[in-house]
Amino acid sequence: MRIYVDMVGDLFHFGHVNLLKKASELGDHLIVGVHSDKTVEDYKRLPIMTMEERIATISSCRYVDEVIPNAPLSIDLGWINKHKINLVVHGDDFSEDLLQDCYKVPIEMGIFHLLPYTSAISTSEIIRRCKNT
Repeated sequence: MRIYVDMVGDLFHFGHVNLLKKASELGDHLIVGVHSDKTVEDYKRLPIMTMEERIATISSCRYVDEVIPNAPLSIDLGWINKHKINLVVHGDDFSEDLLQDCYKVPIEMGIFHLLPYTSAISTSEIIRRCKNT
C-alpha cells in the first residue's frame, strides 16, 4: 500500500520523525510531498530551510521511500492517481476548515487518515526558543 504524507519539514525534528514512522507503519511505501517555499509562505511563513534542504533532510529519514518536491497544498484526484496513492495521512494539528480545504477529495474517497500530532515539539516552538536565547 502506498501512503502519502505532505509536509513543510522545516527544522526537521522528532515530531516529524514520529509522524513519518507512524505513517510508514500503515503501508509498505511512504511517499512524502514537500511544499515549495512559496506555497508555505502563502499560508504560514517563509521556511527557514530551503525546499532543497528540507528535501535532503526528509529523504534521509529511514521511514521515507520517496520524496516529491513542490507538493500541492490541496490534494486532488489527479495527484492521487498520478502517484498511485492508496492512503493520505496527516497530523491531527489542522483545523476542520483547513482539513476540508486541503484534503476534501481524499476525505470524500475514504482514503484519509489522521495521526496524533507530537505536541511536545514543533517548528514554531524551536523558532521561539531560538529567539529567546
